[in-house]
Amino acid sequence: MLKWALFFAVIALIAGLLGFTGIAAGAAAIAKFLFVLFLILCVVFLVLGFVVTKKIVD
Repeated sequence: MLKWALFFAVIALIAGLLGFTGIAAGAAAIAKFLFVLFLILCVVFLVLGFVVTKKIVD
């Protein structure tokens, strides 16, 4: 998922440099959404891993 966020960020940068502002704004919005989704899932699975590990150890 992080790979796709970086992919859309690069597309947004290239489109912005070439003057395609609509495409750049759309790609940037998708990149932001995917990055936030990646961070949320990362935190959820990190907490879930700590909870499961604690139950296994105890």
